Amino acid sequence: MTDRALVVVRAGALTTVQDSGRPGYAHLGVPRSGALDAPAAALVNRLVGNPPDAAVLETTLNGCAVRPRSTVTVAVGGAPCPVMVGGRPVAWGAPVVVPGGEVLEVGTAVAGVRGYVSVSGGIAVEPVLGSRSTDLLSGLGPAPLTDGAVLPLGTPTGSHARVDVAPQPRPPAELVLRVTPGPRDDWFTPRAVRDFTTRAYRVSSASNRIGLRTEGPALERAVPGELPSEGMVLGAVQVPPDGRPVVFLADHPTTGGYPVIAVVRAADLPAAAQAVPGTPVRFVAVRRR
Repeated sequence: MTDRALVVVRAGALTTVQDSGRPGYAHLGVPRSGALDAPAAALVNRLVGNPPDAAVLETTLNGCAVRPRSTVTVAVGGAPCPVMVGGRPVAWGAPVVVPGGEVLEVGTAVAGVRGYVSVSGGIAVEPVLGSRSTDLLSGLGPAPLTDGAVLPLGTPTGSHARVDVAPQPRPPAELVLRVTPGPRDDWFTPRAVRDFTTRAYRVSSASNRIGLRTEGPALERAVPGELPSEGMVLGAVQVPPDGRPVVFLADHPTTGGYPVIAVVRAADLPAAAQAVPGTPVRFVAVRRR
């Protein structure tokens, strides 16, 4: 077996392989998937000399630990956390050399939710529909990491960056999501539409890669019953029967029967990936372009 591989020592709460996803297959019922904090994933790839869309590891809250079989360059970004190699602290947000056989330990996030671990050459699991991303909804792509799993690595194609640390946005203390109203805002009462963009919500602990769930005032429906299933897009704010908005993220279903009151601007979704449970959420209406 090749020595271009990572052995998973500690899988963590939820660690998956992610790249830029598999957009373009919604008509087949396949979600786009991909890294929730795409800018963070692209940055750590650039730090180790990979293309921005190379496959990385996406960790959740308590990190992971891996042992390369040969010397590699790694970078950890996204949610700030302690990083150790062979039991010694090393830099977060910068390229670090990990000798073969040493353990890279990505610790618990001190802020935010999702960390990103790039390795020179990228994670080279078999692609499915052009992507190596794990999709928790459809089950496409590699399974979430488990202790003892072995991940193949690609061949490095570039040199790592010459930086001490790369600036990255802090996880949000308040999540501000710009939304374009509709297409089904007319299914809600005028008061509900007003409450949606003026009242405070919080991130629910039930959030996941499929959607960011919220806690707060329930939105009252003006139209009873349910819609026939219709297409759903990334960032759609769907309102289920309990009246609490759900923001669809990368692993969202491609169709749904609950009304969509608004759609979040794509540029605001990476911050949603890093919002811990309890983070205040404000929806801000913006004009249609």
